[in-house]
Amino acid sequence: MSVPVYERIVHLLEAEGVNTLFGIPDPGFIHMAMVAEQRGWNVVAPHHEQAGGFMADAWSRMTGKPGVCFGTQGPGISNLAAAMIVAAKENSPTIFFGGQRSRTAYQRARRGRIQFIDQVANFKSSMKYTAIVEEPDQVDEIVREAIRQVTSGKPGPVYIELPLSVIHETYNWPPITPPEKYRLVHQAASAPMVDKAVELIRAAKNPVLLVGQGMFTSRSHKIVGELAQLMDCPILQTSGCGMTIEGMEDRTFAYGFSPAGRAAASESDLCIAIGTELGEPTHMGIGRHWEQNDANRNWIYIERDSMAMGVNRPIDVPLVGDLRDIVPQLNDAIRATPRSASPEFESWKVMQKEFKAKLLSEVPTGGSPVHPARFIVEATKNIPENAIYAADGGSVTIFGWTYSQFQPRDLVWNQNTGHLGTGLPYAIGAAIATEGKRPVVLVTGDSSFMFHIAELETAARKNLPIVTIVGCDYAWGLEVGCWKKQVGPDSPETEAHWGKGVRFDQIAKGFGAEGVYVEREEDIGPAVERAIASGKPTVIQVPIEPYANAMDAPNYEEFKSWYTDFKAGYGAEAEDAY
Repeated sequence: MSVPVYERIVHLLEAEGVNTLFGIPDPGFIHMAMVAEQRGWNVVAPHHEQAGGFMADAWSRMTGKPGVCFGTQGPGISNLAAAMIVAAKENSPTIFFGGQRSRTAYQRARRGRIQFIDQVANFKSSMKYTAIVEEPDQVDEIVREAIRQVTSGKPGPVYIELPLSVIHETYNWPPITPPEKYRLVHQAASAPMVDKAVELIRAAKNPVLLVGQGMFTSRSHKIVGELAQLMDCPILQTSGCGMTIEGMEDRTFAYGFSPAGRAAASESDLCIAIGTELGEPTHMGIGRHWEQNDANRNWIYIERDSMAMGVNRPIDVPLVGDLRDIVPQLNDAIRATPRSASPEFESWKVMQKEFKAKLLSEVPTGGSPVHPARFIVEATKNIPENAIYAADGGSVTIFGWTYSQFQPRDLVWNQNTGHLGTGLPYAIGAAIATEGKRPVVLVTGDSSFMFHIAELETAARKNLPIVTIVGCDYAWGLEVGCWKKQVGPDSPETEAHWGKGVRFDQIAKGFGAEGVYVEREEDIGPAVERAIASGKPTVIQVPIEPYANAMDAPNYEEFKSWYTDFKAGYGAEAEDAY
């Protein structure tokens, strides 16, 4: 079959189940976008390449397939840089295509080359794989290697450069090679290691599952839930995977951010870590809430990257492979002899219910502006079960960890990078991935919302059911707290505030979305309910109490403990465990 390079790339991606393309059309990619749309793909043009990269990232998380984004040579790729770095840190399997001038531009000694930078050199260190398509006959090999890289081992992004001198060339291509013929599509653990894991599971009194973002991005909710049921044990949410598997609500506790989660971690004698790096937010699996019983606790680690085994902490049973294959192995092995819940587990369930009830009873009410804890409670109490939750911001997100009344099945946010401004693009990518059939609720702060506010037009143009609830303190909230804590209550707070005349509701209407301004706490929930029922992109602006937002973030000591230089007892000095 003889077609141009840009069309062959579409065919190769299509064979992998990819059907969505993000990027601003330009002379290098308009034909690829045209062909993709003609073949029934979703083609989404953001207003900033960086936002397009974030959209592709979220699309990938919601589908379990590689996200695809492109940017034009020079400025377009420069704009994509932050999204590429975030994808690397978030372990997101994203394919970035970059336009470029002809290959001769690389070798010229002349100065003043327009829109030319050495893009490969700039991104080589942060990408899992970089390549330049110099001849048409390299396309299949390079694109397949890119897909192999993003789907194998530790997930991450790749960068492929498509010079103008090549992308429009035509070649007589061979038939498409199916995925299973050129890459590993399944990777189960070895039988001896599975046997050892099962032995530890059967001997454990108080096992826990420590579940990370890998479960979400691989779309493995159901099989992990089945394992939790067969083991009759708690699921500990890491901060990167703050979602609840359907039917697992009463056994899911936030590691570090709830008494039940802290108790389950400390008292466990077996931890099965799934889809997590065992990084700083989980105290490397050694310090803080793990320290108390570390000598008596066994660890089973399910991880695709064999080089990760034993790095952050010793592992008793390494299960190297894809959790989508390994978790069913464990399920099959223990299905005939399921465990029964321990008395401690039953007590943790009670502890969790009492903790949540006490939290809710103590939330401040009647304030004007609305207290940020009350803002979260009211903003999240009427969200339907099928909604996708998106989070963005500093203080607002920290308040959300503790006070949210919604237990999402799917959550999109970036925990590893802490990159502000991803919220709206992530929400758009998630809505595109689910074809607008599920509402998306974004709870964000005003600082982070302003980063990519232009994407409201994208949401309106695509008629996406995204409800954005913005808590406005008209300041860099966490930074105001830093000023007060580090300099003093009378600190100058230089450039930490802006005018209170910002009206996101009116801006939303200017972009073609709906806008609502709410000042009373009792009006927040009904406004959210109406916005979700409308199915229209809507922004709900709520002024929140600035001092509380800056100074009263809950569990701040737990959050702060992530940043301590690692040592035995990591973060233990921050506060008592429970």
